Amino acid sequence: MRSYLVLSALFLCIQGRAQETKSLEEIKIIRNNPATSVKDQANTGTCWSFSTTSMIEADCLHKAQVSLDLSEMFTVRNIYIEKAENYIHRQGYARFDEGGLGHDVLHAVEAYGIVPEDVYSGLKDGHTSHDHGELIQDMKNYLDSILRLPKPIPADWKTGLTAILDKYLGAPPATFSYNGHSYTPKTFAKEVVKFNPDDYVSLTSFTHHPFNSSFVLEVPDNFSNGAYYNVPINDLITIAKSAVMKGYTVLWDTDVSNRGWMVGKGYALRPVVDSQTRGNIINPDLDEKGYSQEERQQLFEELVTQDDHLMHITGIGKTAKGKEFFIVKNSYGSKSGPFDGFVKVSLPYFAINTITIIVPKSALEIVKRQQVALK
Repeated sequence: MRSYLVLSALFLCIQGRAQETKSLEEIKIIRNNPATSVKDQANTGTCWSFSTTSMIEADCLHKAQVSLDLSEMFTVRNIYIEKAENYIHRQGYARFDEGGLGHDVLHAVEAYGIVPEDVYSGLKDGHTSHDHGELIQDMKNYLDSILRLPKPIPADWKTGLTAILDKYLGAPPATFSYNGHSYTPKTFAKEVVKFNPDDYVSLTSFTHHPFNSSFVLEVPDNFSNGAYYNVPINDLITIAKSAVMKGYTVLWDTDVSNRGWMVGKGYALRPVVDSQTRGNIINPDLDEKGYSQEERQQLFEELVTQDDHLMHITGIGKTAKGKEFFIVKNSYGSKSGPFDGFVKVSLPYFAINTITIIVPKSALEIVKRQQVALK
């Protein structure tokens, strides 16, 4: 995620606490699926872990009514190590920062397992909120120092990296106790979370690759070269809405730097004119600009629509006039905005700004106009 977004998020959180935003038109919740409590990524770019972990927790609620609070930072730590390996292998000609994508979490839980939050919080020395600024800089400085050494570089270079991670996040447990039973991170993922990465599918909608096929999405945080199945935008919207209406939740990767994103006011809209969103009172039924596949593509090509922030769609609501909104769980803390950390996102905003989504395969609806043959 772009680094300035963290500072922007903090500002908007403060803004949201300082004002009381009211809606002219109440949004009636049509469906809001069970989800765990809103968390706070704080001063980090780890929304990808918070949002995807939230989706996994919600899927546990959906499948077995098991309420889990899973560690985001256990996954972050494992992905930081993979990013470091990638950086070394590419001899520094690669991105090394805090960002990632939803498929990185799915991969990490399969490869390394997962643990409860109270087993590994990633917080040390009395800290109560996350801040990875110094951690990332220390890791990058260390990796760059390794690359400056005469070849061959030390085979055990990861020992120094692990020491840095231990210093800032703490050392993860090899085994731990949960409800009176002993687990490793991998057995916990398999036996308690019952996690299977093949239960999920990653989708996108762009025209520089053919529809009904997969491609590696060209965004900076896709360091792991994850592939997405490409469908038309109206089908993507249908899939997301259908998943929610069937009781599932959806991971959402989007741009939050464009006009209309108002986390401090609890809304994301695509107003025809900016004056419609000035002041503390937001009218969800305001007129919004339309959208098209062609405009989406143009904004992506012009680097206007970018991969900024990942969140978790839990529900759908409507105004009295029938205008639909996704109910979206954010990771800026429960005091962000007027809706306890949730944001109400209009369909035009979603349609024009979405980068990718991840949905449970069992929630997929085969749309009439095409067969989404997912492998």
